[in-house]
Amino acid sequence: MKNNKRIAAGVLSLAMLAGIAAGCTKYESGTEKVYSYDEAIKELNAFNDKISTNEVKPQLDIYNTDTSASATLADINTFPLTVEGDGSIDIEVAAATEFSSDAPDDWMNIVAENFNKSGATVNGKSVSVTIRKITSGEVLTYMTEGDYKPDVYAPSSEAWGQMLSAKGIDTIELADRIAGNTAGVLMEQSTYDTFTEKYGEVTLENVLNASIAGDLTFAYTNPYTSSTGLNILTAMLYAFDKDNPLSEKAQQKLLDYQKQSPPVAYTTGVLRDQATKGIIKAMVMEEQAYHNTPELKNYVYTPAGIRHDHPLYTFDYVSSEKQEAAKLFKDYCLNSESQSLADKKGFNLHDDYKSQPNGMDGAGYLSAQKIWKQSKDGGQPIIAVFVADISGSMAGSPINSLKESLLSTSKYISSDNYIGLVSYADNVHINLPLNVFDEEHRAYFSGAVKALDIEGSTATYDAVLVALKMMIDKKEEIPNAKMMMFVLSDGEQNRGYSLDRVAPIIGGLKIPVYTIGYNLSNDSQATKELKRLSGINEATLINATSDDLINQLRNLFNVQL
Repeated sequence: MKNNKRIAAGVLSLAMLAGIAAGCTKYESGTEKVYSYDEAIKELNAFNDKISTNEVKPQLDIYNTDTSASATLADINTFPLTVEGDGSIDIEVAAATEFSSDAPDDWMNIVAENFNKSGATVNGKSVSVTIRKITSGEVLTYMTEGDYKPDVYAPSSEAWGQMLSAKGIDTIELADRIAGNTAGVLMEQSTYDTFTEKYGEVTLENVLNASIAGDLTFAYTNPYTSSTGLNILTAMLYAFDKDNPLSEKAQQKLLDYQKQSPPVAYTTGVLRDQATKGIIKAMVMEEQAYHNTPELKNYVYTPAGIRHDHPLYTFDYVSSEKQEAAKLFKDYCLNSESQSLADKKGFNLHDDYKSQPNGMDGAGYLSAQKIWKQSKDGGQPIIAVFVADISGSMAGSPINSLKESLLSTSKYISSDNYIGLVSYADNVHINLPLNVFDEEHRAYFSGAVKALDIEGSTATYDAVLVALKMMIDKKEEIPNAKMMMFVLSDGEQNRGYSLDRVAPIIGGLKIPVYTIGYNLSNDSQATKELKRLSGINEATLINATSDDLINQLRNLFNVQL
């Protein structure tokens, strides 16, 4: 049944990392007006008078079952090989991204290429290394929840090796350090001056006190994938209770802190981008990343927590010949030429810094992650609506990918959040009303996603406005809830309201809109439009043409939902 819906808006800000004040804000297309909150409500009401919606009766998916953890993992080959060896004995190294990426973050790639040319042998057989670029946290996930078995693991810090051991995968330490690094607190210079004048030395305890007092906004990253995020999280818990950092006292203080902190960043790259734009003034960062980002020269870096010295591990399932090859590679990483290159790449700074205690072992780190997951929203539930494009261009692979990724990753959505589903083509459909994501609603969500079918044109922003109305109505029932939206689409709007008309409303309401784009090219108008939509309130765009969409959504939902 079709009916016209009037949208009234009133939301709290969940902008990704910082407040965007009413007045003007800069998007990619230039400087555009952003309505004040009251103006946004007025305009939203007026615009919605002409939107037609169809409420679809959701079907319960009686065959819905829990998705196994391994089913939510993309193929390991979605993490690229940045160096490929061709020796008779070839060892695969799962290498942290800060030294297995593009220049200047390519130290291990260069060392591996040099090693492969060095003529190393074991038992008369040629030896080489293959490097896989993958975050330290993803290695833990793939080894414990999948069937990935690298020959060598080069994480950012010793915490990940301890966590593997706690998960029952015994490690053999080849070196406790191959490229020295630290993690710490990065503050914009004027913020640093103000902070030190009032609080003195930059310590994590002082940073937390300033944050709780409302004198500082401090941003950090996902501790499930980010070594820096995990480091700072556990240092926080230790600062809250040095006798027992996993105590109820520490958990309650973390919950209190999270009520006032910005949302945890999806990636360190998001933090870096927001810092270079001047949006955030204090955040976590690894020293090597800071050293290689000239845009951050007006920031002051202070090391904190444990060191990130990149230990090197192998495993008892690795053959003796490969273990010998791994030792040769370890020695090559530590030779003077390789270490001189590490210096040039921003490693081996602050060698005088000693790791600070955090009271954690491997099991403690794993528990800290779970504590963070429970408290990351400061005890406030999330109201979120998924807005799915079912226009004709989504036929085939895009709509199948959309369904698969939502069904696979919905297990990472906490059961105390409120989830709804809207779809759109020529018209807008409410496929699933907002409700708490308990087992019954989860089954209805599964049924609604599976029932999505292709129609006609692309009325993206009509659907966005309808989703806002759903969230606002639910917000009246749950006044302390945070709000966000996820738009999944492959193209630019060609029906209904335009982004130019809707952007000032979204900006005024300050609801972050995360976009997942299908079949996007880097310079297409659709890409530019989705980037602009997600950029209004500092969310992010995920390009779903990549094979690791499930991984990206899993990590996004772990952070946001």
